[in-house]
Amino acid sequence: MTNLFSKKIFFTLIFSVAAIVSKAQIGFDYAQYDLGLGGAYNKLYGDAESTKGTVSAHASFIYNETPYVNYVFEVQAGSLEGGNRLAASGRYFKNNFTALVFRGQLQAGEIIDYSGSTLMNAVKNLYLSTGVGYILNNIKDENINRVSNTTPQYVTGGLNKSNELYIPARIGYEFKFYNQYNQPSFKVDVGYQVNFDLTDNMDGFTAGARNDTWVQFSIGVKFALGGVTSYRKSVQ
Repeated sequence: MTNLFSKKIFFTLIFSVAAIVSKAQIGFDYAQYDLGLGGAYNKLYGDAESTKGTVSAHASFIYNETPYVNYVFEVQAGSLEGGNRLAASGRYFKNNFTALVFRGQLQAGEIIDYSGSTLMNAVKNLYLSTGVGYILNNIKDENINRVSNTTPQYVTGGLNKSNELYIPARIGYEFKFYNQYNQPSFKVDVGYQVNFDLTDNMDGFTAGARNDTWVQFSIGVKFALGGVTSYRKSVQ
């Protein structure tokens, strides 16, 4: 009888401790992997005399080292366009591109104390990000004009098809939505990104003193995939 009573006490303690530990983790857990989908509004500032807004789509896989330190692997596809065939230079282009991007991302929550502060709790999801991109430029012959309207004998050089490296620099904000366990299960990401071309052929023209600069306003959604683990402080 004594042994039976002792066993009951032992198992009661075990279950109580397990319940306390489990409850303590609510709000601290997060998924290590996300899948992201989204789109962007693009403008390319290059060697053409005017710019034109275009759109692109992207898909990404994200590894979350912590809820606020993220590594983003992204594929983008869309178009970049600018210029006017009737302009003085005659330069016009439309680039149907594909790009591969890797970025590291640091959110403010990793380095600030946001406990007990409504303002800091809002700021924690603000982030900076940079890395490296690789763009595959694809300009069809009918989608580019190189001949000047003022000096017909002058033709702007460049390549219709090329592959280039670029450096993305991004600032953004991640709106986190939580499940019943207070884990971020759904996120909306809004960002502004400037991509610095390391050569000068995103628009198909190699002219001027500066390389091309590609600007993006983007919005996307991210879905938690799994690999749940715990953080050192409450995520919510």
